[in-house]
Amino acid sequence: MTRTSAAAPVDSVPAPVPAPVPAPAEPPVHPVGHLIAPGYEVLEHVRRGSELDCYEVWSSERYCRCFAKTPRPDRAGHPSTLRHLRREARLLVRLSHPHLVRGYALANPEDGPPVLVTENLTGATLSWLLDTHGRLGAADLAHLGLHLCSALRYLHGRGTLHLDVKPSNVVAAEGVAKLIDLSLARAPGRCAPGYGTIGYLSPEQVLGARVGPPADVWGLGVVLYEAATGLRVFEPRHGGPGSSRSSLSRYEAVLVRPVRRLRAHRRLPAEVAGVIDGCLTLKPADRPGLAELSDALATLA
Repeated sequence: MTRTSAAAPVDSVPAPVPAPVPAPAEPPVHPVGHLIAPGYEVLEHVRRGSELDCYEVWSSERYCRCFAKTPRPDRAGHPSTLRHLRREARLLVRLSHPHLVRGYALANPEDGPPVLVTENLTGATLSWLLDTHGRLGAADLAHLGLHLCSALRYLHGRGTLHLDVKPSNVVAAEGVAKLIDLSLARAPGRCAPGYGTIGYLSPEQVLGARVGPPADVWGLGVVLYEAATGLRVFEPRHGGPGSSRSSLSRYEAVLVRPVRRLRAHRRLPAEVAGVIDGCLTLKPADRPGLAELSDALATLA
């Protein structure tokens, strides 16, 4: 007798797969020639972030190219975006240091959102240099660290923390490193959990505890470790204010694992390697100060 299979039950028929929902279209950027603010004509759209659009502009007042940051059209009325931009503008226009990007003005068009105008830096970001060329030589590492220590000591002396020190916020040109993007800069005190960029957050930033100069020492230590070894200390995921609790929890779990000593990856003088390792100490009070870090790096320069 031939065995016949039973008919498949109706409920085993696969349900139709719904068509994917297309992502909402992003708003267009300003075209070349557009007056983004009185006296500032768009030359090129440089990049788009989660909150801001960045442009290269021509200044009819300064007769030169400048850099402009303004809220994306879909963020033009968002309170936190405007607050971060105005805070950065207030800081930059009153600060002057050779290793900080220089701010020129905050323009306020009648028919658009505010525009922060700064000097136009023509170098490459440290993140691009490391991804393209690998780790830095010893002398370049020393000068990078000395320049960033200088900028951070200047900021701290004026009661301001950067709180987002990372390779993409460092621009190097003609042997000079400059720290950019002060949109998260603020005075010492308690911060929201996850305030900064995951991968470079200090433990106190992860927890939303009180932050002080040691938080920037941590960020600088991560940058120098990566520049010295070509390896990421902590693999960044999605970060920034408003990071999901799950992403923060994953990063927090990574933090408690001991980081391999720098000299396991790169032969540098013990004093230099030791002070960079010390920047990644979990307790803020146990991290070296910027002056101590500068003194150690000066032996390499």
